[in-house]
Amino acid sequence: MAATDTSTLDLTTRDPEGSRSARRMRREGRVPGVIYGGGEDPQHFSVDARILRNTLARAGQVIEVALDGASTNVLIKDVQRHPVRGEATHVDLLRVRMDVAIHATVPIEFSGSEEAPGVVEGGIFNQELREVNIEALPGDIPDSIGHDVSGLEMNATVTLDVLTAPQGVTLLDDPETVIATITPPTLEPVEEEIETETALVGEDGEPIEGAEAAAEGEAAEEGAEPAAESDES
Repeated sequence: MAATDTSTLDLTTRDPEGSRSARRMRREGRVPGVIYGGGEDPQHFSVDARILRNTLARAGQVIEVALDGASTNVLIKDVQRHPVRGEATHVDLLRVRMDVAIHATVPIEFSGSEEAPGVVEGGIFNQELREVNIEALPGDIPDSIGHDVSGLEMNATVTLDVLTAPQGVTLLDDPETVIATITPPTLEPVEEEIETETALVGEDGEPIEGAEAAAEGEAAEEGAEPAAESDES
């Protein structure tokens, strides 16, 4: 289960000054963000990039933050990242009450795919769904929901109803949603080689087998004289 981190993430209030200010803030080693929800107005903040990175790496989805001298529990709603470097460029936090259930998304993690008979036979394991929507108390939100697929055969299809949700967690998506498959490998079409018969000449200058008759025929046609025209009477 995901629980709040034992340490508090310190946030610094900032003014929403636009993208230029946000770029300057990132150059200074800080990440801009916004905290909203809980019946209160949104608050813009910045946080030390290194501390945020360490917090995201070890904390669950719900963490405790301190802003303007007040502490509150928040759900990490969204983290935008640089497309190349992967570092956080903006973070959205949602205020939550630990005694009120909320909706969230958690990743699905499959284990045993390499040992599945269908994969051993050459099939391809495809994870069709990466995340699942759930409802739970903030403290009960799992970091992920796992499923063992080591017994899957070729052409197997796995739907959402096979997942076992932890206690206190309700799955919200359609139980018939396909989440994984094992499919046969795609065979590339073999191009048929079209052989053309040509007059080939060996090292001794003689036509090679099948080309000999054709060569002789061509020579005969070239040496033939045209038929004499008949005299008119």
